[in-house]
Amino acid sequence: MKKKLPVYLMLVVFAVTALIPFLSMLATAMMPHSYTMPYPPLLFPKQIYLNNFMEAWNSNHFGNYFFNSIFISILSTVVIILVSCMSAYGFARMQFPGKNVVFYMLLFSMMVPTLTNLVSQFLLIKNLHLVDSYGGLILVYVGTGIASNTFFLRSFFLGLPRELEEAVIIDGGGHWTVFSKIVLPLSAPAIGTFTIMAFSNVWDEFLLALTLIKTPEKRTLPIALKLFQGQHLNDWSLIFAASLIAVLPILLLYILLQKKLIRGGIMEGTLKG
Repeated sequence: MKKKLPVYLMLVVFAVTALIPFLSMLATAMMPHSYTMPYPPLLFPKQIYLNNFMEAWNSNHFGNYFFNSIFISILSTVVIILVSCMSAYGFARMQFPGKNVVFYMLLFSMMVPTLTNLVSQFLLIKNLHLVDSYGGLILVYVGTGIASNTFFLRSFFLGLPRELEEAVIIDGGGHWTVFSKIVLPLSAPAIGTFTIMAFSNVWDEFLLALTLIKTPEKRTLPIALKLFQGQHLNDWSLIFAASLIAVLPILLLYILLQKKLIRGGIMEGTLKG
């Protein structure tokens, strides 16, 4: 216990450091319209005033943008994780001509800055006649998200014990059986982590959505937040209320996947032990 005490103290410090800004935002969001930041910052609301959340939700089609982002983020994340898992398994466990060349090309694509790709991505989507459509935006999100997830999942798959896979193959199972029955269940912590990361990246993305989506009704939540800030200027209660609404899906996703991450981590440690 004494050996772990410094670790626990460090975790408490990190937790408090991360929690203080969130509590300050929550307390400010529950104040009646506040055009100045409270000083000293509030950590607990003096009163429960929830009208700010309702006003933020109903302001400037904010709720519509929220559900647009929900649809785009969920669909993009599902496709990213499915394709990344299959491609990572292929690079980790299968042999095919040009395997190393394709993998190095995948790594090279991760080194190209996002802004450098913006023009080429727009021209590609334009030639596919997908500008101002969810399909074009999701296609770009999936294309940009697969490379990094494939790289890290491949490293995780390579660390899994091969004995279980060999037993399945001896019993007549193929690659799909190994992938679906062995690799995916044992990779729950990694897949859960990258699900949160992929969802967060799509949920928070601003530049591509601003470039590819022109119709106001199709805009996503990051654009709505910028418009919201411009509309309400320094009304910090409403701005923080809108920001907390935007953070809510990521928090819920983490809470839903937390138990699976812990169970997966315990299973991984047992196998390696």
